[in-house]
Amino acid sequence: MEQSITEIERKILDFMVHYLRSNTFQPSIREIGERFGIKSTKTVSEHLQALADKGFVERDSSRSRGVRILGVDLRAQTVSIPCYHELPQGRGGLRTEQAEMHLTVDRRLAGSKGSFFVRAGGEELASHGISEGDYLLVEPVSVGELVERSVVVARVKDGPSFYEFSKNGKAIYLTPTEGDEPATAIEDPDRLHLIGRVVALYRRFDGASILVSTTAH
Repeated sequence: MEQSITEIERKILDFMVHYLRSNTFQPSIREIGERFGIKSTKTVSEHLQALADKGFVERDSSRSRGVRILGVDLRAQTVSIPCYHELPQGRGGLRTEQAEMHLTVDRRLAGSKGSFFVRAGGEELASHGISEGDYLLVEPVSVGELVERSVVVARVKDGPSFYEFSKNGKAIYLTPTEGDEPATAIEDPDRLHLIGRVVALYRRFDGASILVSTTAH
């Protein structure tokens, strides 16, 4: 199958898979246009035709929802997980509509509801054997489920970051995984804005990006 897919085509394809999993039917051309701010239905149709020409979908241009995605396992045993290029800066949280793509994985590997993938950047997790470009699976978790040295995503200051978790008595300590900043002590666990715990990673040993053709195989 041809793999040369543009960024907007990939995003449309990922959106279609995610929409189909959530609704059991495909989005209309108009809905696709609204999702990506494309006012012309003709332009959306051209993107869909390009995906068809490259072998990712089959389409019936006479029907608004006449698209069939090829090479995707849509059975109940799999689930679509949002994947983000990075953790957001500032106070903004992770929102599904801001996901760079969705990765389809076996439910047994996907973690609990609300899990997401995020791309590791720079040296922020090098001390834990995690390299830049690895995709980390972050799973929602309660403070009581954490063990010593768990790597977590939490909001301590302006935005979410990676920390190493530890506990001493009732106090919780979050140590940044990058840099020399001291640990932040949190006396009241109820005040901890814990987003999730890193439970798994995906790594391409050949260095290839997974941003292209993550939906169709």
